[in-house]
Amino acid sequence: MKIIFMGTPDFSVGTLEALVEAGHEVVLAVTQPDKPKGRGKEMQFTPVKECALAHNIPVYQPKKIREPECIEELKKYQADVCVVVAFGQILPKEILEMTPYGCINVHASLLPKYRGAAPIQWAVINGEKVSGVTTMQMDEGLDTGDMLEKVEITLDKKETGGSLFNKLSAKGAALCVHTLAELEKGTITPQKQGESTTEYAKMLNKKSGEIDWTKTAVEIERLIRGLNPWPSAYTQWEGKTMKIWEAEVEDVVETIDTHEPGTITEVTKHGFKVQTGKGRLAIKSLQIPGKKRMEADAFLRGYHIEEGEKLG
Repeated sequence: MKIIFMGTPDFSVGTLEALVEAGHEVVLAVTQPDKPKGRGKEMQFTPVKECALAHNIPVYQPKKIREPECIEELKKYQADVCVVVAFGQILPKEILEMTPYGCINVHASLLPKYRGAAPIQWAVINGEKVSGVTTMQMDEGLDTGDMLEKVEITLDKKETGGSLFNKLSAKGAALCVHTLAELEKGTITPQKQGESTTEYAKMLNKKSGEIDWTKTAVEIERLIRGLNPWPSAYTQWEGKTMKIWEAEVEDVVETIDTHEPGTITEVTKHGFKVQTGKGRLAIKSLQIPGKKRMEADAFLRGYHIEEGEKLG
């Protein structure tokens, strides 16, 4: 197939690579404009742009894909299908209907669950046991198009947003190649989505990681895993931002919550525990400004922290 590929972040790259390896002709890669990054504010290519250039695929970076001149540009390539993976802009009807097979999207959830921008992290935060990837025939709604194919995976007990990201990126790449093959054969029957059983998976930002110690230990531990590696969960300690990278829910049959949430209830040479709204959380790995991530025992060898102190 002649494919226009539309995507921007790392998650999209696996699918672009898979399409090239499967022998498809990717005639154009459409991605977001380059952005300045780092202290030097040097312009940085998107991951999809880097991948496309490595395969000698032409790159197009419109600020607004809905502009008439952008639509006309895409028409020039006379593609059979558009494949869209985390592109980052809403597509107009003219592009959705431009090619014979329309626009096929790879979405990192089992639709209709977790429509929206951050389905991977929210699946971990909400304690889902199973997640997966759906290929979808895009329409003008937000992740509401007809479902084509799905693949499920079971989440590990220690699954993080990062580990699930990697798994679903690989699964999505393989599924997209399979979906295109089945579409060419005419063997796929699209299915309507129906109503979603979960809230919209809203976009995350750094503020999303602020730990509310009045929540339960189970909820906070899932937040820590879901936001690892980005934007990361954090709290305040002695006026510093303390990132929490790993924690465990204290395995106690009956915990009497006598401390205020956020209070450090126990300090040993191995780590420390924090009171939550329900249960206690054993902090295993953390990071403070100017330092690398470290295990809790290493932190306690260099910094003084006492029972009764409050975080947050």
